[in-house]
Amino acid sequence: MPYTNEEGGLLNNFAREPKVYQAEPPTTGQKRTYVILGVAATILVGGLIFVAFSVSNVS
Repeated sequence: MPYTNEEGGLLNNFAREPKVYQAEPPTTGQKRTYVILGVAATILVGGLIFVAFSVSNVS
């Protein structure tokens, strides 16, 4: 377990903070992929709901 040293030589067992970095906006290709995956997920959920209603005993 990593320890941090203070000015007086005391050891502390605090968590180390991760490096901070600036997030980059998605590229055009990534945006296109997100749209395709969103459409595929919508079709999948819609199909599951359709199958659920079609096999149920609702009159």
